[in-house]
Amino acid sequence: MDDAAPAGLVALIEGSDLDGLVRLVERSCREQDWPGIHQLIARCEEAVERGKQVWGAVHYAQYRLARDAPGPEAAAVLTPGAGRFAPGPLWEVAASTHTWDDLAPHIVDPQVRALVAQERALRGDVVPESEAGPATEVPAYPQPWEPDYPHATYREDGVDVPGPALPDLEWCDLPAPGPAVDDPDTCDALLDVVRPWLDESSGRGEAVAVDGSAEGAIRALGPHRVRLAEVDLAAALAVMAFAGASGGAFGRRRGTPAGRAAAWWALAVILGMDDRWPVDPDELGHEAAELRWIVWDPGDGVGGWAFHLAVADPEVGVAWAVSAVDAR
Repeated sequence: MDDAAPAGLVALIEGSDLDGLVRLVERSCREQDWPGIHQLIARCEEAVERGKQVWGAVHYAQYRLARDAPGPEAAAVLTPGAGRFAPGPLWEVAASTHTWDDLAPHIVDPQVRALVAQERALRGDVVPESEAGPATEVPAYPQPWEPDYPHATYREDGVDVPGPALPDLEWCDLPAPGPAVDDPDTCDALLDVVRPWLDESSGRGEAVAVDGSAEGAIRALGPHRVRLAEVDLAAALAVMAFAGASGGAFGRRRGTPAGRAAAWWALAVILGMDDRWPVDPDELGHEAAELRWIVWDPGDGVGGWAFHLAVADPEVGVAWAVSAVDAR
């Protein structure tokens, strides 16, 4: 604890003036007073132990350090539990504004280091493949059959992530549902893509497996008529990764590498390759090219976060569909 803390900082903390503390963090960032922000964090953490409700200032200060401070200062807050209420995981925040070389020499936690490596590789940075593998057990760099995954842009007070580009959806009357297939593993893998929506937020979801077509699988979820479009593997992965990276309406954002890994896992389970995880990327891409993908929605103005996807394996005659919604 620094006993020489400015009187203004002490007054803000003792008065539990969260707005004032946030303004102080913002001014310190403009002035590049990184030691001052670290001092604010330390003083606030001590005050929280005394019952002061200033933990929000701690998380905001950690977020701004990860986003705006030089590499050594940013890396110092990339620890488990830091920035819990930030717009996204601090490793993704820092990796969005720093290069691998900026951060790598200063990251202590091995899991955080691997996740930063994954994010920087997805953004086109040069990262040793060995650095990224332990985080998600998928390759650091996108494969030729993958899309260009959208990147999160962190603002001072939030995050923007562009959604995947998809074709226009057209109305379709669905056929009769196919006979149900008992395949809980694949259904769970599809729902795991949006698990934070279901466990940490207010979302609801359902997945089914049937004999027959992707349209028949959608029908098995209940709707008679939907809007849909057939898409290629890259677009389907983009949809899954985008949904999987988010936290839904109220859950914690997981980050693009985590969303991508969830999409890879779902793909491996669909193809019956999960017992060989981590899978060979070339083999996974070759087998996945034979699948038929459909994006769809019920067309009734679903708001908030929505994840509607169907996939069929023509070789085995089985199809799956998933529907998940997390509305504010």
